[in-house]
Amino acid sequence: MKANQKPRFATDLPRPALMIGRRRCGSHFIRLTLGKSPEFYSPYPLHIIDFLPLVPLYGNLNNDDNYFQLILDVIGLHNMNVVRWPAISFEPISIFDAIKTKPRSVHTITWEMLLQAGRIHNAAVVMDKSLDTVLYGEELTKLMDNILFLHVIRDPRAQVASMTRAIIHDFEPALNAISWKEAQDAAEQLAEKYSGRVLTIRYEDFLNDIETTVRKITSFFNIKFLPEMVDTKASDEAKRLAKQSALWESNAKPPDLSNIAKYREFLTPEQIEQIETICGDYMDRYNYKRETKAAAFINDEIIAQAKQRSDVRKQIAWNKLKNDNIRDYQTRKQRAWYIAAVRQRLLEESTTTEQKRR
Repeated sequence: MKANQKPRFATDLPRPALMIGRRRCGSHFIRLTLGKSPEFYSPYPLHIIDFLPLVPLYGNLNNDDNYFQLILDVIGLHNMNVVRWPAISFEPISIFDAIKTKPRSVHTITWEMLLQAGRIHNAAVVMDKSLDTVLYGEELTKLMDNILFLHVIRDPRAQVASMTRAIIHDFEPALNAISWKEAQDAAEQLAEKYSGRVLTIRYEDFLNDIETTVRKITSFFNIKFLPEMVDTKASDEAKRLAKQSALWESNAKPPDLSNIAKYREFLTPEQIEQIETICGDYMDRYNYKRETKAAAFINDEIIAQAKQRSDVRKQIAWNKLKNDNIRDYQTRKQRAWYIAAVRQRLLEESTTTEQKRR
């Protein structure tokens, strides 16, 4: 329990919330700002979307053995996470017993883990910062009929410029712009269907007036606003993250408004026009002024060529990370290696089962 926090009844369940959009939108800074509230709990996300392609390999999840194996492997993914959840250990049998009668899904498992962790921290709201899970928002509303969505939107030119320099994304602006638009499409659908459960904020508004934006968020989550939330001094977690990876170095510094238009240093005029062509409708809606005619020619061939270039650049980036920061490289690769090993095991088990049937 956090300091100066009043105990909640043991039967109280934290309210689930999901931050939606795409990564590199300033989400870490927002999460860490809200994390100064003892009512709020949001650990570093599992990013379960990377694991989702494996789920069909488990077969029928109504089979208890299959579902229990999935639970074991998701707990294993947590143990391989880039950033561990502090002071948390999960017992697979208790997870299984808690959710065995609920709709069976990998999302049910991950949210049970999150909510268990939230109860340990005595939180009123538990938020998953796995922004890419916006694509599964509708499924989550069926699992949790009280889930809230915090939609964070950022100027796509700035966000795509950041995404294109991050090893977790593609290395071509057009590809990341398509991904950005896909997330906004999904968020818009959720907002239209569940308007009272989706709060959209612009990252730029957050930077310009942290207090006003945080007050909106805390009101939306029905938690108390605290003055320390607007203190831009880095938290202990932010300092730890900044040391762990170059992706998070900025978390240890106060937000810099001059970075809002810094994308011009990293994008060519042609790339800016590509982004504005792909994302233009949302730019207009959220008052991001266009700089070009937004009439770039983009077809399947251009996208395929961009994918080829991105794959080459990504391998170069991994090699550079290995040379520059071997610990960051190993930590990130460990997770990828784990997912690959689980996939290989499941494929081998499936082959063995099929051979026995014959």
